[in-house]
Amino acid sequence: MISKSILIKNARVIDPSQNIDATMDILIEDGLIKSSGTNLKSSSEVTIQADGLVACPGFIDLHCHLREPGFEEKETIASGAAAAIRGGYTTICCMPNTNPPLDNAATIDFVRKTAASRSPLITVLPVGCITKGRAGKELTDMSEMADAGCIGFSDDGSPVSNSQLMLLAMRCAAGLEMPIIDHCEDLDLSHGGHLHDGWVAARLGIKGIPSAAEESMVARDIALAEMTGAVLHLTHISTRGSVEMIRSARARGVKVSADATPHHLTLTEERIIASPMQPDAPLIYDTNAKVNPPLRTALDIEALVQAINDGTITSVATDHAPHASEDKLCEFELAAFGISGFETAFAALMTLVHSGKIKLATLISLLTCGPAEVLQQEYGITGTLKPGVKADITLLDVNREWTLEKANMLSQGKNSPFIGQAFKGMVTGTIHAGEIAYIDKSVRTSK
Repeated sequence: MISKSILIKNARVIDPSQNIDATMDILIEDGLIKSSGTNLKSSSEVTIQADGLVACPGFIDLHCHLREPGFEEKETIASGAAAAIRGGYTTICCMPNTNPPLDNAATIDFVRKTAASRSPLITVLPVGCITKGRAGKELTDMSEMADAGCIGFSDDGSPVSNSQLMLLAMRCAAGLEMPIIDHCEDLDLSHGGHLHDGWVAARLGIKGIPSAAEESMVARDIALAEMTGAVLHLTHISTRGSVEMIRSARARGVKVSADATPHHLTLTEERIIASPMQPDAPLIYDTNAKVNPPLRTALDIEALVQAINDGTITSVATDHAPHASEDKLCEFELAAFGISGFETAFAALMTLVHSGKIKLATLISLLTCGPAEVLQQEYGITGTLKPGVKADITLLDVNREWTLEKANMLSQGKNSPFIGQAFKGMVTGTIHAGEIAYIDKSVRTSK
């Protein structure tokens, strides 16, 4: 739905970037936020009656996988974008582990042009590789990829094990004033592991991945960032030890930020078990809960939530990782890592709000201005509703009850441990650059 002007009436506007939480109207003209206030008058082309809804800045995802080019059987840029829009996202940053990898200007340009032509109602920003082919042996031409439009650098899924190479990468990224977005994993410690190294792994007789596999690389990367002055963003943090190191580093001025995923904030290692853990019960497991880093313990979740509330973790990223059905319908050790997360991120996180663990404004901050701080302002990603900025807005019904059904998912990847789960909290509208990308049928609109 393309409109030159939209008036959102009587929404509960929550904008953490401005410390706003009030019932207001928002006027959109020519793709920008014109004004906000009470009882706004306008001859707008479309009016959205938002009584009972929350309006906030559009969601921003710093870490997702769109699979194209090379793995279109799992997801395409178009199908992933459609799922993200349904999930309330107006900006998504896609990781470079495609085939070929996003390790040069041509591949970066391909993603940007493909997204612009097939999915114009969302901003897709590619992340470039740190090393050529994600092989961890030779640095890419970071400057060339920056000029082509990448927004940061990562070998996500294939961590840079060579510390000297990572040191050089951080120095290059610091010179470009762009972030290193790192997947922290010591491959020697995690090798052959499939889930958290805890009691569930022992019960199933499957090799686990210890917390130290993440924490040892977090320690190294923080030390290198402190040495070089690079901007470091640590993604999908999952352990108590990682949180403690990040908190300490931020306190002494290291340029480090971190995100956690909805699944690491709401699910523990026990979710892998789909049958009662009794001595005579059959061992049934859910490969949809297999993810890297693995789901951890209740104590780790407690530490992550505390880190959100004290500002150590400033954003949530989905790590949306769609897979074809055959990638998951197999033995646990053979199953692919990853959860399809765009369409359940907000609803899953609302369980933390409804249980009183975090405030709604805090959650919205994690999805908007928090991730915006990691990105360059030149891309127009601000995470705010200030007048004059691009009108990226998400509408929410925080009390709407619904159940995730596989048949209704827009992502090609149906690999979600939340299938069949009842939620309270739903995205009901997504506006990108002043155009309605998605609106739920329950939302009243008029022309």
